Amino acid sequence: MTVYPRLARLLATACLLTAAAAFAGPVRFTDVQYAGDDGGPAPDAGQFRNPVLAGFYPDPSAVRVGDDFYLVTSTFGYFPGLPVFHSRDLVSWRQLGNAIDRPAQMPYGDGEELTRGLFAATISHHDGRFYIANTCFYCPGRGMGNFVVTAADPAGPWSDPAWLDVSGIDPSLFFDDDGRAWLVHNDVPQGTQRYDGHRAIWLRRFDPDTLSLTGDAVQVVDAGVHPETNPEHVEGPHLFKHDGWYYLTAAEGGTGEQHAQMIWRSRTVSGPYEAWSGNPTLTQRDLDPARPAPVTSTGHAQFLEAPDGTWWAVFLATRPYRGNQYNLGRETFLLPVTWQDGWPVILPRGERVPMVSDRPALPADAQLTPTTGLMAWTETFRSGTLPPQWLMLDPPTRAWFSTGADGLRLLPSATPLARHGKAEGHPSYLGHRLQHHRATFGVTVDAGTLDAGELAGLALLQNERHHLVAAIARDAQGRASLVVLQRAGEGDPANGQVLARILLTDVPAQVSFRFRLVAPRLDVDYAFAPGDWQPLATDLDASGLSVDTAGGFIGNTFGPYALKR
Repeated sequence: MTVYPRLARLLATACLLTAAAAFAGPVRFTDVQYAGDDGGPAPDAGQFRNPVLAGFYPDPSAVRVGDDFYLVTSTFGYFPGLPVFHSRDLVSWRQLGNAIDRPAQMPYGDGEELTRGLFAATISHHDGRFYIANTCFYCPGRGMGNFVVTAADPAGPWSDPAWLDVSGIDPSLFFDDDGRAWLVHNDVPQGTQRYDGHRAIWLRRFDPDTLSLTGDAVQVVDAGVHPETNPEHVEGPHLFKHDGWYYLTAAEGGTGEQHAQMIWRSRTVSGPYEAWSGNPTLTQRDLDPARPAPVTSTGHAQFLEAPDGTWWAVFLATRPYRGNQYNLGRETFLLPVTWQDGWPVILPRGERVPMVSDRPALPADAQLTPTTGLMAWTETFRSGTLPPQWLMLDPPTRAWFSTGADGLRLLPSATPLARHGKAEGHPSYLGHRLQHHRATFGVTVDAGTLDAGELAGLALLQNERHHLVAAIARDAQGRASLVVLQRAGEGDPANGQVLARILLTDVPAQVSFRFRLVAPRLDVDYAFAPGDWQPLATDLDASGLSVDTAGGFIGNTFGPYALKR
């Protein structure tokens, strides 16, 4: 995996990147390996594959600045938050860093669930300055707080948040060509809320100098395209301008299988806005649910004009493998936009999202680290900084990991994956997004660095209540065993139920663990020597880690994990 040291500023405090010798008894991981391929049609040189960002990259927002495109996605309760990507062809994306990468930068909820935190972010640019508007769900002292961060360079550093005096979610900035700036967002409607999912889209002036809102709020959409049908949760709004029209786009139907993208337009920014008679401009909710290899839940789109005058849309969608089960979370897709009688259409009603499409007519970017399709990589953590793709549960409050010539060192924590927050402590877990439903991934542990009462290995995590761990464990007397632990609900022990155990007569020099996933089947193997794989647990059901079973909004992550029991 390529590391960009200048851009991978994970933490502001240098103590979190100190040498392993500073820790008392850290466990050493020599590498993490990953290989995945979900098959499907293979693109030729003139095509690209969807999704363009595979795995847990939901709620995409993108902006063009000259010949460059920048994109940001949601991260919810994970830290660092809000990954920022760059591309010149809309297809090959490289992560520059994370907009929220300092522990003190954002008041994450103390012990809040992973499905809280940083919701849908939007990125914009004006007069040499980048802006990201976002909602922090259950930030202490903020409730559902909306904010803006800024940067001169999209790679960072990004500013501390400027909190906005506005409620609701999904704020998005629009800079008009007359110099005025506006914030559009979701909130409860004016007057009586007629039903539980009744929401509205609101507009208000934004001052880019003071990063504050001015003037009166204007409700521009009430309920959705057809208010009489009680549409659910109109949200994720964006404004853009084309041929003298102001276009407003927003999603309806929630973020599940009823998700649909709508479009309105007006001659003035404050409305009134007319809905397109052909809405929605994108949905898959009308298709046969029994269709093979479905793409579902399409929506939360943003429109972009390329330098050659063509139009494109980034949006989220899911790839379930059985019913509505998926472990990857919501992913980032790309499709061309066609204009019909002055209205932008992403996909005609009833058509399926194609997995392979013609590339934009833009110079192709070199992509050193694939973000979709067939991929295989090994991370050895030899750089002095943690690559920006890696995640943890909550911002760290103490030094518990290091990277460098010795590989990765984790200080085992008494806090399991089921618990986190200032009162609970911080789990010793570094996660990478799972990007395929057909994948093999694993870690190698220097077992000699494991002390009595400790456990170290590989975790596969959906949330605090649903995860799987394969590890080497030493009891209080130092005796070793290989274990598979599963937490499949709130009623299970915090460390999980034991699914498999192999007692060892000696502690090996090293042990590797791997998960072989062909969703929903999952097999767990171990090896004491490279390539000498032996079964540890077979035919497990990975659908227990799907959103359909476990709930929430996020996708699976996997990675090295160390626990002090």
